[in-house]
Amino acid sequence: MPRKNRRLREPERRRGTAADSSTVEGPGGRYQFRRITGEAAEKTYRCPGCDLMIRPGTPHVVAWADGGDGDDRRHWHTG
Repeated sequence: MPRKNRRLREPERRRGTAADSSTVEGPGGRYQFRRITGEAAEKTYRCPGCDLMIRPGTPHVVAWADGGDGDDRRHWHTG
């Protein structure tokens, strides 16, 4: 008797956390940032630097004030 075809489980996608972030000194103080890959970018955001849309699938950077809770994070184009 043949075996049943079993559906393979799709691997869980890893979500970035604040623990994956780096810190940089900026003009307004210290900021944490994290790079978002194209495949992890699922939503549309507006870049505060150029005021253009960051479309899903576009690699970009997320930054927020060091010591903040991340509610004030902003998505920026790279390059």
